[in-house]
Amino acid sequence: MGRFYVLAFLGLLPNFVAGQQLGFSLNDGRHKIKIPIEVQNNLVIVPVILNNQLPLKFILDTGVRTTILTEKTYSDILQLEYTKKYTIAGPGGEKLIEAFITNNVTIDMPGVHGEGHTMLVLETDYLELRNFLGADIHGVLGYEIFSRFIVEIDYVNKWLTLTHSNQFNPSRRYQAMKMVVEDTKPYVTTEVDMNDSTKVKLKLLVDSGASHGLILEPETDSRIIIPPKQLESIIGRGLGGIITGKVARIKSLKIGKYQIHNLIANFPDVNSYNDTLKIGGYDASRNGAIGGEVLSRFTIIFDFPNEKLYLKKNSDFKKSFYFNLSGLDIKAKGASLRRYEVSEVRKDSPGARADVKVGDQLISINGLPANGLDLNNINGYFNSKPNRKITLEILRDGVKVKKVFRLESQI
Repeated sequence: MGRFYVLAFLGLLPNFVAGQQLGFSLNDGRHKIKIPIEVQNNLVIVPVILNNQLPLKFILDTGVRTTILTEKTYSDILQLEYTKKYTIAGPGGEKLIEAFITNNVTIDMPGVHGEGHTMLVLETDYLELRNFLGADIHGVLGYEIFSRFIVEIDYVNKWLTLTHSNQFNPSRRYQAMKMVVEDTKPYVTTEVDMNDSTKVKLKLLVDSGASHGLILEPETDSRIIIPPKQLESIIGRGLGGIITGKVARIKSLKIGKYQIHNLIANFPDVNSYNDTLKIGGYDASRNGAIGGEVLSRFTIIFDFPNEKLYLKKNSDFKKSFYFNLSGLDIKAKGASLRRYEVSEVRKDSPGARADVKVGDQLISINGLPANGLDLNNINGYFNSKPNRKITLEILRDGVKVKKVFRLESQI
């Protein structure tokens, strides 16, 4: 799942956060705090409490200027007052989103207290984050944290460490690289080696709130050429619906001293990108984004105040990159998110050839009851390794049906 929808929406709103009084601080005068996190689909999820009352879970996102609450239901429970309302229309004047601004919100995390925050509240969860991540996600937390602290994300051990800038001493075990913060977002300039051995220096957003590994936007540089061996696929979801594009392997991405080989890159269709309300279709000042599938192979430290990025590879560094070996996209449904339905089937994929259809409900996978698995487990089965045999029991129109296929890397 991509995260273009958040950028799209914020880019079209006035700069309503300019006057807010940010007040994050560490409790008990501490200089450093470690917070347990969850990692779902390469996204970092942190526990938060709003206004000392409501425990929720937010995605930690370097690409977002201000805090976002994905459903107005929760702010209504807190009886928050709204100062402004925004309506954004898509192509043809169709209303896509309604959102509200609320001020003076208190945001707490374990060992961290924040007061006086402005928050953007969506009318409803337009993006169905909880359904497509299979976890209760209620919002997005961004620049307010990164601007206040040095932020370390340990994806493997699932820890978030916040340190005051004046207390930060980077270890020599980390590779340091220059990072530029523009309009509250972090960018690095790095080298991408396309399959035709064309090495291109590109400016890429470092995007902890995107689950993909790499997005490249051909419209921004004529040297970004999609490799001939490619798949047409859904690569994300936006406010205007699904984001389509091409998926292909490139030779390598250089990030600091590290060379990441044979990785998957997504090349969004510009018309699909436009429909997500991303400013101008694409942002000509950047060439794409590095997302969680790459970032999660490191312990990574964001130093926004000094514009530096620190990297240390972890045990996942050499994991192979695969793209949806089954061709199936699965959506979690129900109050407990343990009912699973096929939401998309990629044309000519193993799932399509086995006659799996949109709307099929999963009963079991390789003999394991689906309702005993979370969506991370299910996606793990479907993207484990090529040639693995998958036996599905599905419910279609009230009838149980068995489907068998083998996972296949098509790029």
